[in-house]
Amino acid sequence: EALPAVITIALALGAKRMVKHHALIRRLPAVETLGSVTYICSDKTGTLTLNKMTVEEVYVDGSIVRSAECGVRSHPSHPALAVPLVNAGRRPQPSPQRGEGGPFIPQSLFFTALALSNDARQDASGGVIGDPTEIALYNIAKENGYDKKGLEETSARVAEIPFDSDRKCMTTFHKMPGSWRTAETPKPQYVSFTKGAMDVMLEKSDNVMTSEGLKPVNNEELHRINSKMAADGLRILCIGMRTWDRPPDDLSPENVEKGITILGLAGMMDPPREEAREAVAMCRAAGIKPVMITGDHPLTARTIAARLGIIAEDDVKAIITGRELDKLTMEEFEERVEHIRVYARVAPEQKLKIVQALQDKGQFVAMTGDGVNDAPALRRSNIGIAMGITGTDVSKEASSMILTDDNFATIVMAVKEGRRIYDNILKFIKYTMTSNAGTLWAIFLAPFFGLPLPLVPIQILWMNLLTDSLPGLALTAEPEEKNIMSRPPRRTDEGVFAQGMGYFIIKFGLVIGIATLLFQAFSMKENMPWQTMVFTGLVIGRMAVVMAVRSGHESIFKRGFFSNKPLMGAVLLTIGLQLAAVYVPQLNPIFSTVPLTATELMLTLALASVVFFAVELEKLIKRRQSGRNAIEA
Repeated sequence: EALPAVITIALALGAKRMVKHHALIRRLPAVETLGSVTYICSDKTGTLTLNKMTVEEVYVDGSIVRSAECGVRSHPSHPALAVPLVNAGRRPQPSPQRGEGGPFIPQSLFFTALALSNDARQDASGGVIGDPTEIALYNIAKENGYDKKGLEETSARVAEIPFDSDRKCMTTFHKMPGSWRTAETPKPQYVSFTKGAMDVMLEKSDNVMTSEGLKPVNNEELHRINSKMAADGLRILCIGMRTWDRPPDDLSPENVEKGITILGLAGMMDPPREEAREAVAMCRAAGIKPVMITGDHPLTARTIAARLGIIAEDDVKAIITGRELDKLTMEEFEERVEHIRVYARVAPEQKLKIVQALQDKGQFVAMTGDGVNDAPALRRSNIGIAMGITGTDVSKEASSMILTDDNFATIVMAVKEGRRIYDNILKFIKYTMTSNAGTLWAIFLAPFFGLPLPLVPIQILWMNLLTDSLPGLALTAEPEEKNIMSRPPRRTDEGVFAQGMGYFIIKFGLVIGIATLLFQAFSMKENMPWQTMVFTGLVIGRMAVVMAVRSGHESIFKRGFFSNKPLMGAVLLTIGLQLAAVYVPQLNPIFSTVPLTATELMLTLALASVVFFAVELEKLIKRRQSGRNAIEA
């Protein structure tokens, strides 16, 4: 009767504990379901990393320059013509003013593009708000003398094509200042800046801007530079431009994002979370496979994944790109899916294919997401996890759990909590069924041995009311066991009586039943108040069972009697109420009891402790056997 209440309260308390650790449960059964997770498919940015982007390197005018090595000198004609003075590599010389017909200055246009093609802005307190990628570009531009607010006074934005995950690009249109128009380019009135993933930008570009003029795009050279920067774990954005007489009437990406001139590359670092590295190690120890999903370049993804411990540095087979994924049929993908740990250049829609393939292989999948396009995958996964900070309302509605800190370590904490809760539910079942089995055996077998029934109905009702409520509920507060994250996930098709639990209930139920009958026969022979002694022994014996099943392996003496204070309080209260039924005169006729002498009470306590020491002995044997196996291994 208590099982539904115990399960509901256990899940509710678990959800309450998770909120304190930044995990908000939207569907209560998800608390327990987390304990079965075999794969955690997580976005990289903000979840495995800090989502605090900084530009570490830029590639412009044929040179890779560390951001810390850049400086500026203002040009007299216009803020946009400030010339970066590079402290490493070739030093570009200031060009003539554009009114005199001088060529474009690549560095100047590059940083101008970073500042203008940007949605980050300063708030009233002087801080910068916006997407972390945009903030990083805004900051590096401002550090080099290109302040967005000042540039917008003469180069106001007149149109834009927002970023989307399919195009992997963003384009903005701006008025072109008169100082930009030279003898070579007197006609254009507007300029568009486009930024996006390099492999996408190369398909849209014809030329590269250099201090010596425009040159045809050298795909091989740019791929080499991109790979070099990505191998350092940098996320690469390519920046380009195009001039216009007027903003086009057709603002479709197909019409606008072509014939682009590449200005340079910005390599950004998003440092891995230190706690994420520890959480990944915990996942691997727990038999859970962490998978990283990102829109970054494969080399960048591999570097970050290796730093986090998701893959080995030389494990190239564990990585697949979105384009490769599109080419695979579901059958081909299912053959590889359990070996893949990193998905790079992946579109949100492809997450659904990943979830389906893993589930078809019998895996239990937790999937993270934050965008509208992530919703199908979140709903299809066994545990959909939405981002509380960056997540959309649609993704949160489709999820079972929301991370209020967008942190991968929080997911692992939730899995640990899910395992603890399921363990405690099993402990309640083990406790209540073992105790009740012992009582049933005693009542069932007594007539076969020529003994009267050991209990009367009112005693059975009192026993169930007393022992199946408070002690059972208090078990939900039991702390997790030490090995909880060093064992494989629970199989979803595994019943509650698996792993020897059914055998435990029958075996120790028989121990209680036989010990009770022997005790009954002895006390009857000695002319003791046998029924009161048996009644009290069974009630207190149940408290011994609940203490013994608190851990399947660890001794209660090592675990500590007071490590679960609510349970200890429930046990003491139950024993106190039972003794009241024995020693309070007004209750004796109700429960058919009589007061026990000190000797009779000691004998009763001995009966109650039989199963406790039997369970502890079995755990001791198991621990020694495990130790021998470990030594042999």
